Amino acid sequence: MSMTDVHSAPRANHGADWDQIRRRAKSILVHGIVLALVGLMLLPLVYMVMMSLKTSTEIAQDPLGLPDSLYWGNYMAALSSMGYLRSVLNSLGITLSVIVVVVFAGAMAAYPLARLENRISRVIVMVMALGLATPNFVTITPIYVIFRDLGLLDSYLGIVLAFAALKLPLAVFFYTSFIAAIPIELEEAARLDNCNNWQIFWHVIRPLLAPVTATLSLFVMIMVWNDFIYPLLLLTDKDKLTVMIAVYKFVGNTGIDPTKLFPAAVLGSLPLLIMFALFQRKIMAGATAGAVK
Repeated sequence: MSMTDVHSAPRANHGADWDQIRRRAKSILVHGIVLALVGLMLLPLVYMVMMSLKTSTEIAQDPLGLPDSLYWGNYMAALSSMGYLRSVLNSLGITLSVIVVVVFAGAMAAYPLARLENRISRVIVMVMALGLATPNFVTITPIYVIFRDLGLLDSYLGIVLAFAALKLPLAVFFYTSFIAAIPIELEEAARLDNCNNWQIFWHVIRPLLAPVTATLSLFVMIMVWNDFIYPLLLLTDKDKLTVMIAVYKFVGNTGIDPTKLFPAAVLGSLPLLIMFALFQRKIMAGATAGAVK
């Protein structure tokens, strides 16, 4: 070994150490920025929970300070007055029913649209996409009039059908682009085994839609659970109210009482947060798989 090689080896090791230090510093910086952004996004939630555990006197004296003790009286008053459990079950049943209808109908509608490469199918997909940009105030009156004439006002079936019709364009848009990327050879192989169109859809295409279905279900769940206008318009029976309407009626619209507002807001968002915590792995797996596809 020459003297040049002997002196160059320590320099190479020194350069590798510096590269490792830079990579570690960059990783720490990125993680720090991400944690800071997460902290900023969680700050309103932390503030909401903190305020819900304070008495009216503590809120008036120190609205930004920590509570002296955990006061659960606000939650007890909210639970006893807003019919919380019933409204949660209503929201959960409506949301799950809408997801089932939208997923099933959207996948069945998107399959032929993705496979029929003609002008009519492209026009239908574009019309469905335009449905995503239609504001709520445009559809409120027609839906109300149609459902009134059909006798579907103040019924679970009516609110489920209304939400399903509003979210179906999103499902068709999702599924059409996803199915179009599935190799046609899979269907041709199934036809060689004497499968008809329904069997091909159910046994070949449907299992491949799991990733995009998870992502679509997430979007539909958030939109239906947090929707305020249509449950307020279509539901009047207090036993059929959703969480958001129950919170609105409990808080009132004549004034803002923090001892009602903050615990009601926490209770309204709590079931959605629990569902996210329980199914976060499946939701993230579906979202990432759909992105890779």
